Amino acid sequence: MSIAQAARILRDGGLVVFPTETVYGLGADAANPRAVAQIFAAKGRPQFNPLISHVLGLAEAQRHGELHAKARALAEAFWPGPLTIVVPRRADSPVAELACAGLATIALRAPSHPLARELLKAFGGPIVAPSANRSGHISATTAQHAAVDLGDAVDLILDGGPSTVGLESTIVAIGADGAATLLRPGAIGREAIEAITGPLASAQAGAIAAPGMMESHYAPRARLLLDVTAPPTGAAYLAFGSDAPTGGLTLSAGGDLTEAAANLYAHLRALDATGAEIIAVAPIPGGGLAEAIRDRLARAAAPR
Repeated sequence: MSIAQAARILRDGGLVVFPTETVYGLGADAANPRAVAQIFAAKGRPQFNPLISHVLGLAEAQRHGELHAKARALAEAFWPGPLTIVVPRRADSPVAELACAGLATIALRAPSHPLARELLKAFGGPIVAPSANRSGHISATTAQHAAVDLGDAVDLILDGGPSTVGLESTIVAIGADGAATLLRPGAIGREAIEAITGPLASAQAGAIAAPGMMESHYAPRARLLLDVTAPPTGAAYLAFGSDAPTGGLTLSAGGDLTEAAANLYAHLRALDATGAEIIAVAPIPGGGLAEAIRDRLARAAAPR
């Protein structure tokens, strides 16, 4: 498999799974409505849930969105990297309306993973890519996870090893007036964003303005119990800050949040595969990455 082959598949309207530093993405030509529709079909994803358009950097992003000075400052500070910026969409952007779920905004990100950047360069345009898993399921942080979830629904899987961050990007909306809203916590903490934007508003309850905002998301088959210090009998246990009990796993025995984020989805998949009906999860205290981990766990534990 090669980058050139992957780029050809995208130009022909096919689907390519590729690695990013956050999670693996299911990619399609952002300007091809039929290819974008195939993403929704392959994932079983609701079409009211918008997609992120991946670009090489700020110059390309400005061809698709109207970036206020605050949005440009965020891009300059954190791109390439795990930050998605939602901005008003330019009327002349070729990105398919379906990718934006009919909204007047567009979600843009410049990934840092070397293979993702090589693919963007070879393809020569924006690539839409939600996480490479069935909609609502645990996100894929390895090529093998993506293959299990998507199988023959994709044309090619590029294997770039395990995702280094392991959590989806932080998503911040910047309006035409510079108003900044945190739509999804992620690998870049609130404090780092607010150092540039000022205080972040909270997302409107129930509104789907960006990926990852559905109440139930990132979910295993098993039922999750959160903030558990003593797991019930028969439950699998996901520990944090200590060694795991027999049959369980720990996100990080030393309480390292970066390690915990990188392990989260793979460990949830592994515990789900044991057949346990309940996965009990230890408390994850703190800010920054801890806020993002708690967000994903809360959505995974929500009623389905």
